[in-house]
Amino acid sequence: MKEEVLIIGAGPTGLAMAIGLEKQGVSFRIVDKKSGPGTASRAMAVQARVLESYYQFGIDQEIIQNGIIIDQTNIIKDREKIVSIPFGSIGGEISPYPYVLSIPQDVHERILVKYLESKNISIEWDTEVTNLIEEEDYVKVILNEGDAEENQHFKYICGCDGAHSIVRKHAKIDFPGDTYNERFFVADVEIEEDQNGMSVGFRKEAFCLAMNIRHSNSVRLIGIIPKDFKGEEPETFHPIIPYAEKILPLKIRSVNWYSPYKIHCRVAEKFKSGRLFLLGDAGHIHSPAGGQGMNTGIMDAFNLTWKLAFVLKGKLNEDVLRTYEEERIAFAKSLVSTTDKVFQSVVKSKILKNFIIPYIVPKLSKSKKLKTKLFKVISQVKINYRDSILSKGRVGKIKAGDRLPWIQKNNINNYDALKSVDWQIHVYGKNSKKLNRLSQSFSIPVHYYKWSKVAKRKKVEKNSIFLVRPDGYIAVVITKKEIDVLKNYLNELGLK
Repeated sequence: MKEEVLIIGAGPTGLAMAIGLEKQGVSFRIVDKKSGPGTASRAMAVQARVLESYYQFGIDQEIIQNGIIIDQTNIIKDREKIVSIPFGSIGGEISPYPYVLSIPQDVHERILVKYLESKNISIEWDTEVTNLIEEEDYVKVILNEGDAEENQHFKYICGCDGAHSIVRKHAKIDFPGDTYNERFFVADVEIEEDQNGMSVGFRKEAFCLAMNIRHSNSVRLIGIIPKDFKGEEPETFHPIIPYAEKILPLKIRSVNWYSPYKIHCRVAEKFKSGRLFLLGDAGHIHSPAGGQGMNTGIMDAFNLTWKLAFVLKGKLNEDVLRTYEEERIAFAKSLVSTTDKVFQSVVKSKILKNFIIPYIVPKLSKSKKLKTKLFKVISQVKINYRDSILSKGRVGKIKAGDRLPWIQKNNINNYDALKSVDWQIHVYGKNSKKLNRLSQSFSIPVHYYKWSKVAKRKKVEKNSIFLVRPDGYIAVVITKKEIDVLKNYLNELGLK
C-alpha cells in the first residue's frame, strides 16, 4: 500500500499525528532527521485535555505512571509562601485528570514511540526532507537518508518539524512575531528539600519557577538571567544558583542540565497551504507561561488526524480540511496573546510583584469560581470551536463546538464511548425511535445515558442530544424535537 500522508518530525506533535492516523487506518510515513527520540527533558507539562485525548487511545495510564502529578501551585515572594492553590479540589468535577502531569519529554516520546511500535509503525530516523514540490493531486518529496536519495509522492504533508520548519519555508508562509529582550535559563537540578507541587517565585525584578521533573528532589527551574551578567550568558548554571536560592526556599546540591535561551512569540500566517499543513512549533511558538506549547501541538494533531482520515477514505468532502486552520489558528493567536500578557506582567510589573501577589492573590485564591476558571484555561478544557462551520446548535449552556462534558456516575463514564475515535451520538435522557432510525441510516452509534444530577451540574439539559466528533468535541447539540436538524446537518456534511 502506498502511503498517503507524510509526517515530517517525530517529536510529541508528529508522534500524536502518527497515533491518530494509525487509529483511523490511514497509511503514512513518519520521518525525522534526528538519529532517534530526544534525550533531554525539554517540555514536560502535560495538561488534562491531552490526557483526555490519550485516554481515547489507551495510553493515558502509562503516561501518568511515568510522570509526577502536580496538583497545587505555590506562590512565593522573597522565599516566603504567599498561598497554595490546589488543582485537585478545583478540577475534580471537570476532568478525570484534575492536575498538571510533569513528565520529561524524552520519557514521554519513548512511550509514544513504543505505542507505535506495538502497532508495527516504524519511525524513519536520520531521514531528511530536502525538497517539496506541490502538484495538483499530490506533493513530490525528496528524502535523503545518508547518501541515498528517494523521490516519493504523498497526498498530504504534515509539518511537525519545529520552529525552523522546512514545510513552512517551502510553502513561503510568513512567521511574524517578536523576540523578547530578556535572556532566560532552564535548568534541571537536584535539591535538598522535597518539592511539593509547582512553585512560582518573585523577588524584586527576579522571577523563577520550580516544578518536579523526575522525583521529589529533582526540579526544573525556569527564570530570567540576572542583568548583572551584562549581556554575557553564563557557561554553567553555577553563577546563577545564588539568585535562584534567593527567590525560592530551596537549596541546590547538583545540576544535571542547563541551557540559556531567548523566548520567541510567533504565529504563522497560515496553518494550511494547499496540501501542506503546519502543526506545533512549526505554526506557533510562545512564552512557556502555563506549560501550553507542547500540549497545543498535540491537540493540533488530534484535530487534523480524523479530518484527513475521513477525506482520504471518501467519507467527507475535502473542504473539511479547511476547518483545521480555522479552528486551530484562532486558538494559537489567542494563546500567544495571553502568554505574552502574562509574561510581560511577570517580568515587568512592579504592581503585580509588590501589591497584587502579596495582598490580592491570597484573597482571590479563596474564590472557587476564579480557581475553576483558572483550571479550565490552563488544562485546555476550555478550548472550543463554537465559531467553526462544523458547529451547530445550542441547548441551555452547552453550545456546539464545546468539548463534550465529562460525566461519570457509578461505573458509567461517557468518555468510554470516545475510545472509538469516531462519530457518535450521545443522548442524556430517554430513548428516541426516530433518532435510532436516523443513526442506522447514517451508521452512527447512539449512546444513551440516564440524565442525572451529575449531568445537571455539568449544565447538560434533560433529553439533550449531542452529535460528537471523533476528537471529543460536540458538532451538533439539539433537543428531541429537533432531530430533523441533525438529519439535515449530516446530509449537508456529506458524511458517508
